[in-house]
Amino acid sequence: MDSRALLAALQHADSFFPSGTVSFSWGLEALRADGLVRTADDVALFIAALLRHRWATGDRPVLAAAHTAGDDLETVRALDHLQEAMALAHELRAGSRRIGAALLGVHARLGTRNAAFYRAWVLADQAPGHVAVMQGLLWRGIGLDLDIALAIAAHGFCVGLIGAALRLGLIGHVEGQRRLATFHDLIAEVLKNPLPSLDEISTFGPACDIAFMRHEVQPARLFAN
Repeated sequence: MDSRALLAALQHADSFFPSGTVSFSWGLEALRADGLVRTADDVALFIAALLRHRWATGDRPVLAAAHTAGDDLETVRALDHLQEAMALAHELRAGSRRIGAALLGVHARLGTRNAAFYRAWVLADQAPGHVAVMQGLLWRGIGLDLDIALAIAAHGFCVGLIGAALRLGLIGHVEGQRRLATFHDLIAEVLKNPLPSLDEISTFGPACDIAFMRHEVQPARLFAN
């Protein structure tokens, strides 16, 4: 990787980048409230399960397909609607849409290729704007190759969940960094696996799906999901 590509990857993988992810726990808040996630080890198991059985098998192939589609925005929109159909829980769909919209809005202001055009579709309710699809579209638009786009997406997924665990008081900052380092091997393993075809994409996290649904009716909430 040349230095310009490395710097772009660092910029867009940084939690400082306004991607909108800090408002979401992806079910962790409800699982904590129910006493199902209590310790740093529980958090690590939760993140590893989501990485393997939701991101790797669902988000990763969709992100890759959107990246490969490039300027074929009708194909990107079809992928967007596929991900909409795959998200059963309302809070999961809404969270993915909100993060995708935030990412798209920033990139439209930055002048990223295709961002303004696709954002017009999202604002007109002609496309959902799910986050994995937007990552593939927009990161290709800034010149990141697919391998780098997938790596920073997996890294960002783990960072976002660790950040949620920190805010929920489940782990401390140093422990969060220690746990993040342990995910590097798992991320590398996941990225080495062949990409599932779009006919084979799946997500499996029944406890998380139930947590999304229970979160909607919790009386006090720190996160949007």
